[in-house]
Amino acid sequence: MTQAVQSRATADKLSGEERRDAAELASSKSLKSVYVYEAPVRLWHWVNALAITVLCVTGYFIGSPLPTQPGEAIHNYLMGYIRFAHFAAGYVLAVGLLGRIYWAIVGNHHARELFWVPLFTRSFWKEVLGMLKWYAFLTERPGKYVGHNPLARMAMFFGFLLLTLFMVVTGFALYAEGAQRDSWQDKMFGWVIPLFGQSQDVHTWHHLGMWALICFVILHVYAAIREDIMGRSSVVSTMVSGHRTFKD
Repeated sequence: MTQAVQSRATADKLSGEERRDAAELASSKSLKSVYVYEAPVRLWHWVNALAITVLCVTGYFIGSPLPTQPGEAIHNYLMGYIRFAHFAAGYVLAVGLLGRIYWAIVGNHHARELFWVPLFTRSFWKEVLGMLKWYAFLTERPGKYVGHNPLARMAMFFGFLLLTLFMVVTGFALYAEGAQRDSWQDKMFGWVIPLFGQSQDVHTWHHLGMWALICFVILHVYAAIREDIMGRSSVVSTMVSGHRTFKD
């Protein structure tokens, strides 16, 4: 079988998304970089990172408040400010997620990677296994990917997107208690507390979700920096410039 026939047979097995990535990789051999993440995606990423940081710090103190404050209670509104910062960051997170969904519709195909995973594609799981070996230091070189690598894509969907949706839903359900009955928060999320059983159960799961999100952030930052140093493409700088730069 000639090389041309082999290439045609391989191309027939690729999905439309994989063909686009292959074409971008082919052009990157001469360009050395591919424009991957558009400005709205990058802006959302960094605003999201700030919002999550504020939410985790303030959420910790809401769950484990300071035992006391000096002086008269009337002059101390620290926990009130902490709760306000938490609520404000929660709104930023929720609105940003809606904006991100919109951009997944109107943006390039890389903008849609966050919202679905090709779980029923055999080649996807093969690539996931390859990346697991790479992160376990069992292989010397990872594959070259224009967007998220398959393992990162799966982690972003299950470890970030679904978890973030859970935190938004449970967070607004708890917020609805203060907004009271017939508020829009209560109308949209009031069903959550009865589903879990009681308010304290929702508090507990929301707090556990915070720790799960912290674990995800730690792994996410580690993997991004590690890939920049040891991998074959840029990661951190890509989320600043939008360009994925490749190295061999």
